[in-house]
Amino acid sequence: MDNFSGANQYRRYKAHLSMFGTTQFHLRNPYIIAWWSAAFPGFGHLLLAKYLRGLILFVWEVFINMQSHLNIAMVYSFCGEIDKARDALDYRWTLLYIPVYIFAIWDSYRTTIDSNRVFLLAERENAPFNTFSIGAVEINYLDKKNPRMAVIWSFLLPGTGQLYINRLITGFFALVWTVVFVYYSKCLLAVHFLFLGQVQHATDILNPSWLMFVPSVYGFAVYDAYINTVENNKLFIDEQRNFLVKNYQHYRVKFPDKV
Repeated sequence: MDNFSGANQYRRYKAHLSMFGTTQFHLRNPYIIAWWSAAFPGFGHLLLAKYLRGLILFVWEVFINMQSHLNIAMVYSFCGEIDKARDALDYRWTLLYIPVYIFAIWDSYRTTIDSNRVFLLAERENAPFNTFSIGAVEINYLDKKNPRMAVIWSFLLPGTGQLYINRLITGFFALVWTVVFVYYSKCLLAVHFLFLGQVQHATDILNPSWLMFVPSVYGFAVYDAYINTVENNKLFIDEQRNFLVKNYQHYRVKFPDKV
């Protein structure tokens, strides 16, 4: 029976590779993950590969935010118009927003600490994992990618950096929501009028409720693409080292220990 199907022969694996992407444990800073959850609920869980939980929190954030008019209130507060910010809020939705927002931060912090512990145990066990997956719709395999290219593509369009490193779930997620946010915020129309020199018209046409989501998605896409490219490269090097040690070290050459 295949080592990677059916019952596990090992207690813990560092990674799993499928046609949808490479999922792995690696050390993460719990404060950074919690910060991403604070910036946008769901982002911290997506960074931890908790895709279903992250998507639920993300959709919840968008829905409740729009219903409570939170982004509009934030824009007013940034402009120093506190009275308008207070009047814009719908407190029926705002009070519902707070508990889940706090939960997203707490749960991502807690999950990061647990994941770090699992990684240290899996690193010690050093169980083999699959490195090649081929299916009817996609091929995925471990190899090295350039983190700078992942960042550049994510800057141009969120999601493409994830597609570059074969993180299809996160890539599709980022692409779809970027289109939604950009379309409803009318920011590309504003850019068009800005190039024509119609600054006031460009400002008036923007929808701040949707526009406030755009920087968060761009920042998340860039960070996620860069971090996962670096960690995938480390995983590739680690797997190559283990293969060479197992098959060649005992009679050909001495390989150095991990750095």
